[in-house]
Amino acid sequence: MIDRRRFAQGLLAGAALPLGGGAQEHAGHGHGTPASAPAAGKRRPTLGTGAAVGPDGSLWIATFGADQQLLLRTSTDAGRHFSAPRVLPTAGEAVAADGENRPKIAFGPGGVVVVSYTQPRPKPFTGFVRLLRSDDGGRSFAPPITVHHDRSEITHRFENIAFDARGRLHAVWIDKRDLEQAPKGRYRGAAIYWAVSGDGGRSFAPETKLADHSCECCRIALAPTADGGIAALWRHVFEPNQRDHALARLVPGAPLQRATHDGWAIDACPHHGPGLAAAADGGFHAVWFGERQGVPGVRYGRLDAHGAPEGEARLLPDEGAEHADVAAAGERVAVVWRSFAAGATRLRAWCSTDGGRRFTLRELASSIEENDQPRLLRHGDRLIALWRDAQEVHVETLFD
Repeated sequence: MIDRRRFAQGLLAGAALPLGGGAQEHAGHGHGTPASAPAAGKRRPTLGTGAAVGPDGSLWIATFGADQQLLLRTSTDAGRHFSAPRVLPTAGEAVAADGENRPKIAFGPGGVVVVSYTQPRPKPFTGFVRLLRSDDGGRSFAPPITVHHDRSEITHRFENIAFDARGRLHAVWIDKRDLEQAPKGRYRGAAIYWAVSGDGGRSFAPETKLADHSCECCRIALAPTADGGIAALWRHVFEPNQRDHALARLVPGAPLQRATHDGWAIDACPHHGPGLAAAADGGFHAVWFGERQGVPGVRYGRLDAHGAPEGEARLLPDEGAEHADVAAAGERVAVVWRSFAAGATRLRAWCSTDGGRRFTLRELASSIEENDQPRLLRHGDRLIALWRDAQEVHVETLFD
């Protein structure tokens, strides 16, 4: 059996390092044990992969290539074969694509495709959120723009993007401008900022602060709301220093709702963000990592339409579970995660056909290679698990 407390300590082994990030993530900030540690002097592969399903059902992935390139590949046969990598026009600028920080792909109305990424800046632990846009279904892309109006050389990182039902593009990210301006020691964590584009990503309105006191290096999850909007879920720093999760809808003046109540008090960022999916009843399915009453682990729970917990959260049936994601299509709900045991990393899934009341455990893949965090994608009634290692992209369609 895995000692859950030791497992949590392993996840946080690098969290005492400076929080933030530069051209690459800090080496000690990854979670779980990689299947094979790189030899001394060997650079760990940068495997952070963005993924999305296109309007026609094709699978798109954005990956990091040699010479700071951002690459795009597509598959029209559910991931059995991918096209040759195509270099996206990032003007030769550096791209961060690892761990919790990776490119994102989103599809808007009228053939619009956008790809976001973090451009590391010269000052350590800083970055700009950049966006590439296509008007022709991804055949060509315009040069990148910076999403935020603030150009301070600070952290603007860990972005996520989504189109709402009206075709507006929302971008959210972790931002440290308020930390930089506050007296030393008087500001907890970072902040969540949000910007909206009404023209499909050609330009963005000035950004708005969604919340003070977010965790510094955990990914932000987005999901559609029942009324056609977007909700965001992130790890928040609640007073005095509990690193639980908060949910807010992306509308001006929206209240912040505490979504998890683990009560995990820790003076570090776990680099372990949540997952969020819209539920059929108008609420949400959520997965997250935390420690509750001395028991660390990844939990699944239901949230109501405002983000408040409904019922008891459940630990995943794997003490080594990490970096879980969740997706739903009607009553079909899936959770995927990776875990390390016996010299290999496993991709596992928890699948439900009754809205998350009962789940069945499935083994999907395993690898002895360095590997990325898994992702779940939805297209219609299909839920697709995608997981990349140093040799290949594993794709599994659930609920066939």
